[in-house]
Amino acid sequence: MTAQAALVAAVARLEAAGIDGPGRDARVLLAHALGVGADRLTLHLQDAMTAAQGAAYEAALVARIARQPVAQIIGQRLFWGLSFRVTPDTLDPRPETETLVAAALERPFLKVLDLGTGTGCILLSCLKGMPMARGVGVDASPAALDVAAVNARDLGLADRARFLVSDWFSAVSGAFDLIVSNPPYIAAEEMAALAPEVRDWEPLLALTPGGDGLDAYRAIARGAGARLMPGGRILLEIGPTQGAAVAGLLAAAGLCEVRVLPDMDGRDRVVAAVKPGPEDACGCA
Repeated sequence: MTAQAALVAAVARLEAAGIDGPGRDARVLLAHALGVGADRLTLHLQDAMTAAQGAAYEAALVARIARQPVAQIIGQRLFWGLSFRVTPDTLDPRPETETLVAAALERPFLKVLDLGTGTGCILLSCLKGMPMARGVGVDASPAALDVAAVNARDLGLADRARFLVSDWFSAVSGAFDLIVSNPPYIAAEEMAALAPEVRDWEPLLALTPGGDGLDAYRAIARGAGARLMPGGRILLEIGPTQGAAVAGLLAAAGLCEVRVLPDMDGRDRVVAAVKPGPEDACGCA
């Protein structure tokens, strides 16, 4: 069977299974099975598939029909123009999170802390954009930290990033001129409505803290002041209805210049704040 014939059949199967964007997913999975870049797939559509390639494509399609995310099936996701390894132990990096990275890179920083680092996509993207900076990524999941460490190595950042098992700030010492985080923020009552690709395949502890979804922000707000240098910034990704609540938590913790930043679709996506103090103190503690 040619790759073209396999692709046509795969699109029909994914569409019948109710997969959103069946053509896109079928092409990405076919490129993965063939061992070629997705941007080179067209050049190989007339090639006859080997038995091994056919088996790999079938396994990928079965996984996708079971609603496993494409990034987990192929083991990687592009984020901020960089390729990150993805596993069931980590959240799949979302394009919306690039809003946080863009905001982080608006000002220089030398020491960055990423709380709940997962794949390390936020921390490592920030370090790529700030060549003099070093960073620490923490997570409660050792398995997620293993993935982040591999991503740091693959991106040539192993010498500027280190990773710690930590429940938020519990194992963190020192002070930072930038703290970033995409913490779990989905309320317990919202979980049932999530797409099965998220609800059934991504790590529960990275999705929701339970309750109203704000517990992680409460913990971060309590500890941020002790770990921020004077003039240092904190940037937190939020759900689109949480801007006012999270801004209020940071303001109540004594942080200033609190702002809610929109993502590319105009939805509230990041809350930013600053620890009072001179900006020229950043990086010096």
